[in-house]
Amino acid sequence: MYLGRCLTIRLRGVFCLVLVLVLTSCRDAFDIHPYDVNFRGETDINLRNIELIEQRCADRDTLRVAFISDSHGWYSDLQDEVDDLNSRTEIDFVVHCGDLTDTGTAKEFEWTREVMSRLRLPYVALIGNHDFLGTGNQAYEVMYGKMDFSFIVQRVKLVCLNTNATEYDYMAAVPNFDFMEEEFTKDTTLYDRTILVMHASPYSDQFNNNVCKAFRRYLDFFPGLMCCVYGHDHTDEVRDIYGDGLLFYGIDSAEHRNYRVFTITPDHYEVEQVYY
Repeated sequence: MYLGRCLTIRLRGVFCLVLVLVLTSCRDAFDIHPYDVNFRGETDINLRNIELIEQRCADRDTLRVAFISDSHGWYSDLQDEVDDLNSRTEIDFVVHCGDLTDTGTAKEFEWTREVMSRLRLPYVALIGNHDFLGTGNQAYEVMYGKMDFSFIVQRVKLVCLNTNATEYDYMAAVPNFDFMEEEFTKDTTLYDRTILVMHASPYSDQFNNNVCKAFRRYLDFFPGLMCCVYGHDHTDEVRDIYGDGLLFYGIDSAEHRNYRVFTITPDHYEVEQVYY
């Protein structure tokens, strides 16, 4: 009886020791917490880079902004895109329209950050619907910041909206009309024109299409609204979604190896499609 009990205790001890050794040896082979949001390295990227954008463009009367989108897991294509952007010295900053990841894991956020860190230009990034998967929305907020944000460069305000309504099962205020109202009522002496940027456009599968008409009405309150820019659809189309002359520019995915450059002068803007 005593001998059997001792043997059982020893076997348990051996099992625990083996289990610890196995887990320790496999620590580098398996991502035990794929949705961990305790990142090492740079965080709050948007706020930091907005300061750099404002400094970089302080004396410019013409702005050149590159819009990219939907890099997902196409890291080699994204690297080529970064290389092409780095070769164009006239560009002032870059806006990524979302879907930085494919499944919202911490590793994907880190891999994309690593590629984008090679960009010699400051950039900001919106959140896409793929970036919400798992705890991706929390990861985005740690790494990039608020999901709705804006900044003003040379009297042009870029308002960047989270429009991924279906990721909340329509239970949250997306798009956030309170944020939009706050944006078109504050700092009105500092800007004359507006560009709205979003991941999913009105009437897409991700947008809260019950509020599409109200959304369009709110857009009218932004001073000098020039156009809207979006990603998500993996296409480079230009659409007059509401049939009233307001243009929505779709930004293609990294997989298709093209992006758009907006040249904004005091009087107008032009759009160039760049293939790399």
